[in-house]
Amino acid sequence: MDAGGAVRRRGPGRPAAGPAVAAALPLALALAGCTGGPPPAPTVPATVPSAAASPSSPASPSAASPEASALVRDVPTVAVTSVQDVATGLDVPWGLAFLPDGRGLVTLRDAARLVLVGADGTVTDVTGPGADAIADATVAQGEGGLLGVAVVPGSAGGPVDVVVYLTSSQDNRVLRATLDGTVLGPARVVVEGIPRGRNHNGGRLAFGPDGHLYVTTGDTYETGLAPDPDSLGGKVLRVTADGAPAPGNPDPSSPVWTRGHRNVQGIAWAPDGRAFASELGQDTWDELNVLRAGADHGWPTVEGRGGAARGFADPVAVWATADASPSGIAVTDEGVYVAGLRGRTLWRVPLRPLDAASLADPAADAAGVGDPQPLLADEHGRLRAVEVAPDGSLWVLTGNTDGRGDPAAGDDRVLRVTVG
Repeated sequence: MDAGGAVRRRGPGRPAAGPAVAAALPLALALAGCTGGPPPAPTVPATVPSAAASPSSPASPSAASPEASALVRDVPTVAVTSVQDVATGLDVPWGLAFLPDGRGLVTLRDAARLVLVGADGTVTDVTGPGADAIADATVAQGEGGLLGVAVVPGSAGGPVDVVVYLTSSQDNRVLRATLDGTVLGPARVVVEGIPRGRNHNGGRLAFGPDGHLYVTTGDTYETGLAPDPDSLGGKVLRVTADGAPAPGNPDPSSPVWTRGHRNVQGIAWAPDGRAFASELGQDTWDELNVLRAGADHGWPTVEGRGGAARGFADPVAVWATADASPSGIAVTDEGVYVAGLRGRTLWRVPLRPLDAASLADPAADAAGVGDPQPLLADEHGRLRAVEVAPDGSLWVLTGNTDGRGDPAAGDDRVLRVTVG
C-alpha cells in the first residue's frame, strides 16, 4: 500500500490488471476476457438527463421534461459575439472546473500547481498539505503532469471536495482532497494503476449526471492496451467519488465503462443525457464519440469511421488530424464545443434533438449532431480546454506554452467567449 492508503495492482510501465482504490474498498478489479464486439450494456441507463446552459441563453428545460427532444435546441450555426481575457500569464494550464462560488479551479500541468481564477481575473495559488502532496507526486514529462480536475457534487458552499488526475513516477492516478478557501487539505489516492507514458496519458475528469466520476485514459503509445479488458489504458473509467467501480458498470468488479480508445481528452454531457468524448487520432482522423456502456471504439483496429460492421462504435464527427487535435469539450443545449490544439480552433458540433427511442438506439447517434463549425480559427493559438461558466459564457484555456505552440505576450490565458 502507498502512503495514500491505496492498494497497488501493478508495477510501473506494465498493463494494469485493475485499478487500486481506497483502502476501505480493497477490491480485486479485473474484467472478464471478451472478444469480438462490445459486451452487452447494463440494464441501468448510462446517464440521467440534466440541463446544460447555452453560452448565450437561459438554462434548458429540466430533466423532468417528458420529451427528451425538448432539452436540446436545433441551432445549425452560431457566431462569436465577444472574446475577453479573464486571466493571463498562466504556465501550461490544462484542466478547469468551476467551484460553487463561481471561481475557476485551474491545473498547471508542468508546475504541478492549482490556481483559483476569479471572474475579475484575480489568480490565487492553492496552498496547503494537499497542494504540497500533489506537487511532490507529480512527474511532469512530455504530455504528463498535473492534468484534469473536477469538483465532487453535493457542496453548495463552504469547503468542497475536488479530484485531480496526475502523472506520478509509477502511473497515472486520481487524488481527492478538500478545498477550504484557498487551502487544500490532505490528499488521498482514489484510483491508481493507470498506465503512464511520455505521451497519451488521457487525463480528463468529470462527474456525470449520474453523480459518478468519469476518468479518461490513453494508450501511452502501447496500442494493445486499448482493447485489453485487463488494462486501464485507452479507456473511459466510471467510478464512485471514492474510486470504487460504479454501480451499473458492464463488469460490476471493474471501473471500465468503454474501451478501444487511443487518447480521450474531453468528456461532457448533453442535457438529454448523451455522453460525448473527444479523442486524438493518429495520422488520419480525430474523433467525437457518443459513449455507451460497454462499447468498444475500435482502436487500434479502426481510426475514424468504418468499424460498425465489425461491432465497434463509430464516431459521430471526425476531423483530419491537422484540423483539430481535440482536447477538452463542453456541451450546452445547442452544441458540443471542442478545444482544438493543432487545429488552433474552437470547433462546435451542433446538437440535433432526438426522441427517447432514438436516444436509446446507437444507430441513431450520428443523426443527433450536425456538421462541425469552426470558431476562433487561428485567433488565439492552441486551445486546451473549454467549460461552460456559471454566467453561461464559455471559458477557454489556451495551450501555447505547452512546448508545441508559439506563445504570444500574455500567454497562456483564460478567455471568456460568448456566442449568439
